[in-house]
Amino acid sequence: MADVVALWDIALSNGIHKVKFEHGTTSGKRTITIDDEAVSGFAYEYTLEIDGKSLKKFVEHRAKTAKVWTPVIDGVGHRVVFEKDTMDVWCDGEVLDTAGEFVEGGSETHFEVGGRSCCIRAVSSGKRREGIIHSLLLDDREIPEAIE
Repeated sequence: MADVVALWDIALSNGIHKVKFEHGTTSGKRTITIDDEAVSGFAYEYTLEIDGKSLKKFVEHRAKTAKVWTPVIDGVGHRVVFEKDTMDVWCDGEVLDTAGEFVEGGSETHFEVGGRSCCIRAVSSGKRREGIIHSLLLDDREIPEAIE
């Protein structure tokens, strides 16, 4: 009989992945399941690392390098991710074609989601510690950033 000893939700550009770690109470068998796909292997110390970082450090780094919005368009939920380091825009796990332009006070990255016009606007906060503020506009309406 296996006991679930850890569960993690990992937010990446291509979606949120569920990681489950089970440890057999009598057999000692250990199983890691990613999005319901079993992965063989075991260790005696249970930590989750992503790109060589602990889960906590990865999440902290991710919050600095990506912005996420979850707009609902015509009743369908979407997940839009902006990678600040590569300037890639992902929607529902796929990289989108974008067009960028400089505008007064910053820049805009234009793309479509669900046949609707979207734009990520980047403007300076005017404060060195805050840096650049990124906002998602859907049909010229600002969408609040998702909390992950």
